[in-house]
Amino acid sequence: MTISSRRSAVTVALALALSVPLLPAAATAAASPSPSLGAHVSAPTSDAAVQSPSPSPDAAVPELPVPGGAHPVGRRTLHLVDRSRQDLWVPKARGRELMVSLSYPARAARGAAAPYMTVEEARLLLAARGLGDLVRAETVAGIRTHAYRSAAPAPGRYPLVLLSPGFSMPRTTLTSLADELASRGYVVATVDHAYESVATEYPGHRILPCAACEPVDNDPVARAAAVRNRAADLSFVLDELADPHRAGAVSRMIDFRRVGAAGHSIGGASAAATMAADDRVRAGVNLDGDFYLPEPGAGLGRRPFLMMGTADTHAPGSPGTDWPAAWSRLDGWKRWLTVTGSGHYTFTDLPYVAEQLGLPDPSVPLSGTRSRQITSAYVAAFFDLHLRGVSAPLLDGPTAANPEVVFRHPAA
Repeated sequence: MTISSRRSAVTVALALALSVPLLPAAATAAASPSPSLGAHVSAPTSDAAVQSPSPSPDAAVPELPVPGGAHPVGRRTLHLVDRSRQDLWVPKARGRELMVSLSYPARAARGAAAPYMTVEEARLLLAARGLGDLVRAETVAGIRTHAYRSAAPAPGRYPLVLLSPGFSMPRTTLTSLADELASRGYVVATVDHAYESVATEYPGHRILPCAACEPVDNDPVARAAAVRNRAADLSFVLDELADPHRAGAVSRMIDFRRVGAAGHSIGGASAAATMAADDRVRAGVNLDGDFYLPEPGAGLGRRPFLMMGTADTHAPGSPGTDWPAAWSRLDGWKRWLTVTGSGHYTFTDLPYVAEQLGLPDPSVPLSGTRSRQITSAYVAAFFDLHLRGVSAPLLDGPTAANPEVVFRHPAA
């Protein structure tokens, strides 16, 4: 299944629910009567069913779930520019620009709440879906987070997880996963890749157009190039975070012997490609993305990898997916999980936010709350096992408490 067809199916359903302002602009909505939806760093501009805290009863605006770990969460934003590389999509650009949100264990729950996104980013996302007159940008931008802006880092050293979002989607759509991991003792770097998002604001109030949207949606060669390009982005971010002169106090929190990568959709493909190209990355997760490369899953050696996706598109025998080919090439610890009743966006913030609005997607039976519980639990268990050495029985096989999660064991 192509990126655009997967987005199209989800967009049509969510258009009916008015949660589509949070969906990528490249999605197709014709089937619905409603409109769908050198380098430097600047200073910070158990087997039991997993439980999620209930949203606060006074929530008049959407909010993300309260992270379940022991640590308060801090947030800083970095602007990175790799001047050694020409931008793949806009060659005349001066280097390859990235925006990075750092979520990390904080010393105390103190300070201003970190914003979800800027009003301008929200406005552009709404405009791209033709909903600018129907939904206020301030409502989307004002989604409550539970991280504290520029909070003082907690003492100690922590594993690092790199996160890459789905194609055309801003990094903000992985905020709840990033903050959950940070609350459990990880530093998380969530990356926006230049010219691949419809709504990412750069310093100077610049919005870079999604120059990659058309080629990536329509050309498998461009899609593969995007995956490799993102892998280079993530390795560059890893380089920059290792330099305390660039990344500041957060750099000193990171244990660079324990690095993982994960992503949604094409971001999941990029996690695998980063591992293949950069042996500093010890473990990876692909959330409902194909691999998009000629030899999917190659180059990881015996490093662990988790594939977790929708039952409709990523079960063995699903048409068009390259997961069987990837599975046969993964030589280390591996799991292939599908989530019954899920949709492509189950593994992002979108279903949970829609639920806060009282507008769930009628085509996806799994609730936003349950989507968040499952995603956070299994991704955290994977990184706990492989980056922290903590036992993760959740990954040993099916559990009665989590019947939606199916363990797949196709022949290699």
